[in-house]
Amino acid sequence: MNNKFDALKDDDSGDHDQDNSSPKDGEKEKNDEEEKDSNTTKRKAVVPGAGEHPLQYNYTFWYSRRTPGRPASTQSYEQNIKQIGSFASVEQFWRFYSHMIRPGDLTGHSDFHLFKEGIKPMWEDDANKSGGKWIIRLRKGLASRCWENLILAMLGEQFMVGEEICGAVVSVRFQEDIISIWNKTASDQATTARIRDTLRRVLNLPPNTIMEYKTHTDSIKAWEDFHGLVNASGGR
Repeated sequence: MNNKFDALKDDDSGDHDQDNSSPKDGEKEKNDEEEKDSNTTKRKAVVPGAGEHPLQYNYTFWYSRRTPGRPASTQSYEQNIKQIGSFASVEQFWRFYSHMIRPGDLTGHSDFHLFKEGIKPMWEDDANKSGGKWIIRLRKGLASRCWENLILAMLGEQFMVGEEICGAVVSVRFQEDIISIWNKTASDQATTARIRDTLRRVLNLPPNTIMEYKTHTDSIKAWEDFHGLVNASGGR
């Protein structure tokens, strides 16, 4: 991909943390923040470092893993999803990404999520509840390449749909892998069509690739029907 992400990929050694503060400094900042904001789990907003290339939006990496066949309520799903960290610049992204396991090397029922900061990778989140997602099922061996191409396109604003993009997910399963990209407004057919066409291009998908669009409302209903739960959120 010919953009600032490729240019910086090999420049970052990946052997340094997001900041250079000492443990004591970090502990003091943590205590100060907890005192100021003791009733919320919100973290201090990340900002680009000096001389770094800012992204249009801040993003957060998440990870989840679930035992197949075990019912997942909204509460248990939310407890199971772990925040990896947030970033605001190209350089900060590569620091996280260079240390992360590639999807193709994950085992079991695992998911990586990359969402705009402040949006949880859950159907019920305010930013997601009226939206949906494009789903592409991949044969084994393709997930790592497709995931990297997808998130670089998302961070580089290649979808050209304004603020519609919420995030992306790669889901590793036993028989296949699944990637999806989530948007805010499922009823906006022009936007969903543009996202579909951009997905085909950035992933270099064959013309006969099956792509499914599913609204989060339908996902919730299907999950509730299947598990018999009133408030349900499922493994993606």
